[in-house]
Amino acid sequence: MLDWVITILESYRKMKKVLVGFEESQVVTIALRKMGIKAYSCDIQECSGDHPEWHLRMDIFKAIELYDWNAIIIHPPCTALTVSGNPTYAYGKPKYEERLKAVEFTQKVWDKCIEVCEFVAMENPVGVLNTMGNFPKPQYIQPWQFGHGETKKTGFWLHNLPKLKPTKVVEGRENRIWKMAPSPERQKLRSKTYQGIADAIALQWSKVIINS
Repeated sequence: MLDWVITILESYRKMKKVLVGFEESQVVTIALRKMGIKAYSCDIQECSGDHPEWHLRMDIFKAIELYDWNAIIIHPPCTALTVSGNPTYAYGKPKYEERLKAVEFTQKVWDKCIEVCEFVAMENPVGVLNTMGNFPKPQYIQPWQFGHGETKKTGFWLHNLPKLKPTKVVEGRENRIWKMAPSPERQKLRSKTYQGIADAIALQWSKVIINS
């Protein structure tokens, strides 16, 4: 009996660890857990994914230093970075300084991640990171390539991880997120990763991470 317990504990200790930064929904975290990855979400907010035992409620830089992560996936706050925010955050607009600070913060997080971790991915909507930051060229995907009949062009900046391959191209090109009515939960719902994309991340990238 004791040998069995020791074997299980040793196996758990050797599981690959992945940090999913700026994720309170835990959609990607849970998908990775199903693939045998010891994933933890991280955000300054409480999690809404029903697994607080997998959630690090702390500053992202403290979380990065917490473990020797095998991979880090980040979803930095995007309000000031997106093209849709240009009427408010573009040069000459009232909140342009906030955009500059957002780019600087995102750059610091990215640089820290690739400094300490072999595999890194960053997700953000179409925005200014390509012109205002020092990031690699992103891969752009759409939800309708992963089983959701909607449009939301999203970029993935990758460090030693392969581009995501579409898993289920479907009909439908509705911009449901854009049409979403104002509500206290609107920002959380807008930033939540589509389940089909989360499943593709878990399935495709876990193979690379586990075999590293």
